[in-house]
Amino acid sequence: MEKEGYIASLKSTETEDWLDFHVVRPFCYQLARFFAKFGIHPNTITIWSMIIGAGSCYFFAHGSFYYEGWKGFVYNLIAVFLLIWADLFDCTDGQLARLTGQKSRLGRILDGTAGFVWFIAIYSAIAYRFYLHHDLEFDWLGIDNTPENSMIAGLTAVVLAIISGVWCMGGQTRLADYYIQVHLFFLKGEKGSELDTSLRQQEIYDQTPWKGNLAWKTFLKTYVGYTRKQEKATPHFQKLMDIIRQKFGGIENVPESVRKDFHDESLAIIKWNGLLTFNFRSAVFFLMCLLDVPVFNFLFEIVAMSLLAWYVNRRHESLCKRIAQNIL
Repeated sequence: MEKEGYIASLKSTETEDWLDFHVVRPFCYQLARFFAKFGIHPNTITIWSMIIGAGSCYFFAHGSFYYEGWKGFVYNLIAVFLLIWADLFDCTDGQLARLTGQKSRLGRILDGTAGFVWFIAIYSAIAYRFYLHHDLEFDWLGIDNTPENSMIAGLTAVVLAIISGVWCMGGQTRLADYYIQVHLFFLKGEKGSELDTSLRQQEIYDQTPWKGNLAWKTFLKTYVGYTRKQEKATPHFQKLMDIIRQKFGGIENVPESVRKDFHDESLAIIKWNGLLTFNFRSAVFFLMCLLDVPVFNFLFEIVAMSLLAWYVNRRHESLCKRIAQNIL
């Protein structure tokens, strides 16, 4: 019975990687059961996640062993622990919502916002850390460690942090989340996914009065932009959805052979898509911090992760284009 409850608390077993399914999610399921006993709302867990994750920035701002000895190394381990803790809570909120039937639009928006709150604080701290600690990189590049060069290094780190965090990681995780929902949409239908459209979100925003809803309207406006960016990055999928609506009226009426065709290839893409989410990218980030070269993580995000996101996007768009041509 408990195993059935655990499976029911997941979006789908197909969208979880090995570490999540066998380690992270079972632990979060027990946390969700604990919080459910005390009537704690999933959105409360999400807010705690934001606070804990953002709070790790203080410890990430310290150099590790090379610069600050064992104290710095321990500080970085604390930072890693806090960010993992924040991620565990970020996983728990969704499982708690499904376990207690407390899913909500606000919860969906907050859940998508949590990671951005963490990394705005953390990447700012890393830029400051590089301003203070850059001897290794300066030695490798043969740069004199002068106050002027230190200032240039700090400003360079800020620019890299913005490119890496806002343009790269922000776009990559937004795309990864969208493809998970697309996969669930074809696997479970409209009710089994949280696939939102910007048109629907705009309608909700327009219908919500400003009076007494300032914070909610702000959240909604942000989410409208979020969904629009997802749609802009997936034109062939948007065309496929238009064809499905026009020809079948909805996903539930799409022939099973078509849904299976899409599902089978999408499942293969989801494996690569999983590398764009927290586990893989955070493991690289933790390693860079502990080795005292955290600014290299910005370059990793900009180059390697962007190439991976491009591959996932191109492959998924090719799938959508092929399916659309087959059902026309």
